[in-house]
Amino acid sequence: MSITSLVSANTVFVKAKNAVLTIATAESCTGGLVSAALTEIPGSSEVFDRGFVTYSNDAKIEMLGVPATTIAAHGAVSAETAQAMARGALERSVADVSVAITGIAGPGGGSADKPVGLVHFASARRGGPVVHVERRFGPLTRAEIRQASVDQALNMLIDAIDAHAPSGQRRP
Repeated sequence: MSITSLVSANTVFVKAKNAVLTIATAESCTGGLVSAALTEIPGSSEVFDRGFVTYSNDAKIEMLGVPATTIAAHGAVSAETAQAMARGALERSVADVSVAITGIAGPGGGSADKPVGLVHFASARRGGPVVHVERRFGPLTRAEIRQASVDQALNMLIDAIDAHAPSGQRRP
């Protein structure tokens, strides 16, 4: 885990704790690395509710409620699937903020339309918008793509927490 990820994870922790918010993650190509970064921070149980590792399409459908029709129409690596994953993480947890990651880390599995290094991210807030970001990391190694994806996801959590109107109370 990079120093950048640890610093970002600590920032997520401090901001979420101060805003009295909880977090859930929905990860595919990162395989739980965002959750690992967040839980590396002592006291993270105060803000981290749960992480879903949904590597297969069936897991996305069963665990997060991503419609099979979304995956059939757009693919597992798409804006639509990432957004559905982020919404599903909120619907299936008590978290206030979520982040989702789905992509092609390589070295195989890419195509002309969806090359290795393509990763879709989405963050969601209860009562707020779902924000999508697409990144094309290019010819990096699998480890580099996954690490860059962790950093992007943590930054999106920071933005989502900052955008959340302070409520002062956790959801029941």
